[in-house]
Amino acid sequence: MSKMEEITRESWIMSTFPEWGTWLNEEIEHETVEPGTVAMWWLGCTGMWFKTPGGCNITVDLWCGNGKRSHGNGKMAEGHQMANMCGGRKMQPNLRAVPFVLDPFAVKHVDAVLATHYHQDHMSPEYAAHVIQSNITTVDENGKEIPVPFIGPKKSVELWQKWGVPADRCITVVPGDSIRIKDIEIVALDSFDRTCLVTTDSTGPDREELTGKCPMDMDDKAVNYLIKTPGGNIYHSGDSHYSIYFAKHGKDYDIDIAFGSYGENPVGMADKMTSCDILRMAEALRCKVVIPIHYDVWTNFMADVNEIRVLYHMKKDRLDYKFHPFFWEVGGKYVYPRDKDKLAYHHERGFEDCFEAPQNIPFRSLL
Repeated sequence: MSKMEEITRESWIMSTFPEWGTWLNEEIEHETVEPGTVAMWWLGCTGMWFKTPGGCNITVDLWCGNGKRSHGNGKMAEGHQMANMCGGRKMQPNLRAVPFVLDPFAVKHVDAVLATHYHQDHMSPEYAAHVIQSNITTVDENGKEIPVPFIGPKKSVELWQKWGVPADRCITVVPGDSIRIKDIEIVALDSFDRTCLVTTDSTGPDREELTGKCPMDMDDKAVNYLIKTPGGNIYHSGDSHYSIYFAKHGKDYDIDIAFGSYGENPVGMADKMTSCDILRMAEALRCKVVIPIHYDVWTNFMADVNEIRVLYHMKKDRLDYKFHPFFWEVGGKYVYPRDKDKLAYHHERGFEDCFEAPQNIPFRSLL
């Protein structure tokens, strides 16, 4: 059989996706985290993987899906949160703009699965299925072996259970709750995700009518997390918008790194923090490093981090900022505090062993 006869759409998909294969899975597995540090990898959108010296691995908002794949009928679901917010009906052109850098079915060990909220780009049924089917375990604070827990607000827990995650595997958290896993402490904090407040259970014409109603308690829908590690305290703000209450969190907790969802909001929409909001959040949280995320994934919300860079340099001396931004790349590793002074990331460039083996060239002047 010729090559042309062997190739099918299915063989192409299986040989191509996920685009990074198990490269990042292997890197995370083989990473030795030095005492007093914490290693982290950006998985796209707000997805994070954290690994500690004590061998604790947790994921936050690991998501393996995509956005629009067809024009369909050209209409957005009438009860979609974006439709609820702005009254738009034309389909949102949110195509996924970044590759899958992790194979969820190749994960061999994780100690906890966390979600900040229940929107589709922050939870993954595929990843949940793999964790359940693989019978991956961890240990509790007493060293007893237990199944890996799924941790999130009420609505996230309801969605996991709807998918088939057993109820006894789920832990519902509200702001103020604290959970210890190995050498990590997870503290749930208030979310400021106002898009979550206009998310209804139904996305059809029978959606809940929100007009004139006092919003449902945010705590049921979304939380932020403070993740205390041997290398520093990490603040994950989920899809929070800017809130002056960030200042309360900054006073209550020592925060080393803060992640903020940044994006270029289309006219008529306010779903992501702006460049100014990212800097205000960092100042309010009193963090040392602020890292913008989420701007990478949706084609219609993509934003230029250089806008943050320009504003930062305009303001840092006059406002006496005590933090600096770090501009990451999806799939990249960041180790804190080792990398605390870095301002931007570049993937490994390779070729460190150049000229260590004999060359195979006609003559040296070719170079």
